[in-house]
Amino acid sequence: MASRRSGEQFILDGRVGVNGTIVRLLGTKVDPDHDKIEVDGKPVRSRRKVYVALHKPVKCVCSHKDELNRPTIYELIPQEWGLVSSVGRLDYHSEGLIFLTNDGQFALRLTHPRYGVRKKYVATVEGEVTPAMLRSFTQGIFDGGEKLKALSAHLISGTRARSVVELELAEGKNREVRRMFESQNLTVKRLQRTQIGKIKLGELKPGKWRTLTETEIKTLISDL
Repeated sequence: MASRRSGEQFILDGRVGVNGTIVRLLGTKVDPDHDKIEVDGKPVRSRRKVYVALHKPVKCVCSHKDELNRPTIYELIPQEWGLVSSVGRLDYHSEGLIFLTNDGQFALRLTHPRYGVRKKYVATVEGEVTPAMLRSFTQGIFDGGEKLKALSAHLISGTRARSVVELELAEGKNREVRRMFESQNLTVKRLQRTQIGKIKLGELKPGKWRTLTETEIKTLISDL
């Protein structure tokens, strides 16, 4: 019905009732399975929680609205799901696995740095990636005042003209993979996220989605 901030204002304005009594105290605990909650005298029901794995295609943004009117990932999923949000982001030119959910706690636990959820990426790079570069990625490099560090980095294939590298990260800073290669004067031509936690992109095609199973959801949470 509202964002957290708007919901707090509903409470302060005396619009929220619990079991027939108006509640004005922020932080009041309720049990949505047993308590009767109303706003403006109308009953409120818990929204069904949605957990989705999507293969984000390139040239698509993770925003609900884009000022440049570019395609968004939300055009790829059923509209009846209502307000779901991406768990983290992938930039316009990147592709691969991304989760969408309306469960704020789930999203927080997968994105907050203190939980260190591991993610794997495969980068196709213009130019030669040397062993020394891979070592610098795992030791950590500084860019724009931030330390960028991969948990692991290995060469899948490589020539002087083109290299394919797999990186595993735990922090997910803005454009982290691209910035690592830019620090070595290399340009990423293709970047795909292939895994989050233990969930792999697998055979999911660009633009397609599937719901996460209960086992997968529990696995993601239990790993934290």
